[in-house]
Amino acid sequence: VPIRMTAIKLEPEGLLIYAPVAPTPECIRLVNELVAEHGDVKYILLTTISGIEHKVFVGPFARCFPSAQVFVAPQHWSFPLNLPLSWLGFPAKRTSVLPFDSSETPFADQFDLAILGPIDLRLGWFAEVALFHRRSRTLMITDSVVSISDNPPAIVQFDSYPLLFHAKDSASDIVADTQENRRKGWQRIALFAMYFRPSVLEIRDWGVVFSNAFKAPERSRQAYFGLFPFQWKLGWERSFKALAGGGRLFVAPILQTLILNRQPQETLDWADRVASWDFDRIIPCHFDNAIASGPREFRQAFSFLEKHSIVNLLPDDDFKLLRDIDAGLNKIGVVPPAKEKMP
Repeated sequence: VPIRMTAIKLEPEGLLIYAPVAPTPECIRLVNELVAEHGDVKYILLTTISGIEHKVFVGPFARCFPSAQVFVAPQHWSFPLNLPLSWLGFPAKRTSVLPFDSSETPFADQFDLAILGPIDLRLGWFAEVALFHRRSRTLMITDSVVSISDNPPAIVQFDSYPLLFHAKDSASDIVADTQENRRKGWQRIALFAMYFRPSVLEIRDWGVVFSNAFKAPERSRQAYFGLFPFQWKLGWERSFKALAGGGRLFVAPILQTLILNRQPQETLDWADRVASWDFDRIIPCHFDNAIASGPREFRQAFSFLEKHSIVNLLPDDDFKLLRDIDAGLNKIGVVPPAKEKMP
C-alpha cells in the first residue's frame, strides 16, 4: 500500500512538508521543482509517533533541506530503548516538538493543528497530527481515516506483478495482465492491509501449499518459489464492497480494534475539534488522495466509538483475527484493555 506526503505552498513563499516519504532521487527532484517555483522548504512535520514508515524517513529527508525547521509530534519513542531524537537521525539543532496549541507554531497564520493523543499503549504511544490549511480548505491526515477506491492507484500499477499475484485463485493459475485482474488483486490487497485476515480468506494447510508449489508454473523468488497459501471464499467481493463503502471515509480496523478504543472519549473530542474546521477536501497519507469530503463525513467515521451507532459499521466477522490478537495481548497484559464505547 503506497504512502504519500503533502507539500503545501506557504504565503508569501516557501513550502511546508507534511509527513515526508523516502528522499529518493525522484522525490527530491520533484520537491526541488516546487522549491524553484515557490521557495525553500521551511517546515517539515512528522505527524505520527508510531508509524515506522513515516518516522524512518524524516531524518534523511531533512538532511536534503538543511534550512528547514523540523517539527515532531509529542511523546516520541523507540523500541527496545527510548533514545534521544538526535540519535534517531533527527537534526538536533533544528528539531522541535509540536505544541498542542496551534497559535504557538510559526505557521499559525495559515494552519490549524489538532493532536490526537498521545494514547498510552504500554508498548509505546500513538499520536497523530491533523493539519488544516485554511486557504485551500484542505485537511491533512496521517493514518486515522482512509478511503479506498475500487481501482488501484496509478503508482502501484508501475509494477503490476503484486496485483496479479494476489488476483490468483490457486498456485497453478497464470493470470493475464488485464485491468480486471489488476482490480481484483488490488481489492484483495486492501482486505489484507485492513484486516490481516478477513473472514473470506482461509490459510491452506502447509502440506498442501508445499505440494502445490511444485506444480506452480512460476517458482521464482518474485513468485515466492511457487508458494500460494491463500484460499479466497466465494463472495469475497462483498467483503471488499462493505469495506470500501463506495469510497466513504472510515477508520482502519486495526485502529478501531487495537488503538483508538483505548481512549474513546479523547478520540471523539479530537474528532469534534477537527470537524469544527471548514474543510472540503481531505488528504490522507494512505490509499485515496484528495478526497472530496467535509467535517460531517469525517466525524461520522469515528461513530464506531459510540454506543448504538449504525453508521459506517464494518462486518463483524472480518474483525475476528484482530479481536483474537487484542484478546491475546490483553491476556498477557501487554496492552491496556479497551474502554467502553461512549453514550
